[in-house]
Amino acid sequence: MPAPNPRPPGPLRPSDWRIGIWRQFLLAHASLMRTLEEELQETCSMPLAWYDVLLQLVEAPEYRLRMAELADRLLMSRSGLTRMVDRLQAEGWVRREPSADDARGMYAVLTRPGFEALRRAAPVHLAGIRDHFLIHFSDDELRQLGTLMDRAVDDAQGG
Repeated sequence: MPAPNPRPPGPLRPSDWRIGIWRQFLLAHASLMRTLEEELQETCSMPLAWYDVLLQLVEAPEYRLRMAELADRLLMSRSGLTRMVDRLQAEGWVRREPSADDARGMYAVLTRPGFEALRRAAPVHLAGIRDHFLIHFSDDELRQLGTLMDRAVDDAQGG
């Protein structure tokens, strides 16, 4: 388990230098996501959110996930995911299947055309991650960043 911060920061002011780091983190995230979104749209006519859905499904057993679990993995509302899956289904990239053991349950299932769309988009997205993020850090820095982010994620998820 990662070591906790040895000294809690105490009350903060908007001018605190640590708030500046937080703002840089938010700016970096927003800028990177916008750039990755634009690249996928321009090259593959695919929104980044669709890519994320297809990626979750390709990594799932039998290329399928319950809609509720998919929403949780994507940090989306269930209604927002339902609308997105409607669009992916209209595109032919995903289909819905009812759950055999729960009449109210529904699965999102990756289709062959969805798999092919993901296969075409993955090199674009991965190159974007490399070119706009990874290139700025050494492997040691990335490992350290991973350790630091693990702490924040664990805390945010109640771990």
